[in-house]
Amino acid sequence: MKKRKVEIVVISDVHLGTYGCHAGELLSYLNSINPEKLILNGDIIDIWQFRKRYFPKKHLQVIKKIIDLSTKGTQVFYVTGNHDEMLRKFSDVTMGNIAIVDKLSLKLDGKKAWIFHGDVFDASIQHTKWIAKLGGWGYDFLILFNRFINWVLVRMGREKYSLSKKIKNSVKKAVKYINDFEKVAADLAIKNGYKYVVCGHIHQPKMIRKVNKYGTCLYLNSGDWVENLTSLEYHKKHWELYSFNDDKLSPFYTDEDLKSMSYKDLLAAITVTGKKQD
Repeated sequence: MKKRKVEIVVISDVHLGTYGCHAGELLSYLNSINPEKLILNGDIIDIWQFRKRYFPKKHLQVIKKIIDLSTKGTQVFYVTGNHDEMLRKFSDVTMGNIAIVDKLSLKLDGKKAWIFHGDVFDASIQHTKWIAKLGGWGYDFLILFNRFINWVLVRMGREKYSLSKKIKNSVKKAVKYINDFEKVAADLAIKNGYKYVVCGHIHQPKMIRKVNKYGTCLYLNSGDWVENLTSLEYHKKHWELYSFNDDKLSPFYTDEDLKSMSYKDLLAAITVTGKKQD
């Protein structure tokens, strides 16, 4: 399988370690590209809902694939989110080609890009974390239940249905929150002279021009790998919103370099990476 060369790829909200994560599809996508920079824009590993009894091999293979990309020259930036906020203790730590940061600023063909997860705008997470965690578990159950419904619908010859999207689009507060999130992010970006602002967090893939009386910027959201299976790609001065569901990649496709890997082997690989930096 020929790999596509891409300058920058942004993925977010993978939620490895949860039932809703589409790790196999993400693995297929990562196997199909050869990025110069890979930006993991928060909530990649769901530490909030981490369960020792549930971390499938496919989830481990995603981690290994990211490490493999870094060893082959891809520059990896892990931007911390709220579900993996424990990693903020290691902000600005670099291991080989992997850097952990809380936010990222890049210059792309003369234009400034501001990249961060977006949970900083979410007052409910900042001040009532236990409620947010409870909501996360409920969301995970909803996604799992939705998979069962879609399994039945497909066998009946009907189209898949997204319960979470229906709820988000029908609840006025949810719609207002998303609109407010986009506006605040864009306004701050324009105020600080950024032409691009790239977020995650709200699981709403988007690429839209935002304008206010002070200027303009391109607001981008990489979506997620739970519902939408999307990413952002920057190549030859252009941004594109990639959708796995619109692609023709075969789910669970794996390269020869992604052979079965045990927990012991993965830990050994991570240990070696850390020792090289030391």
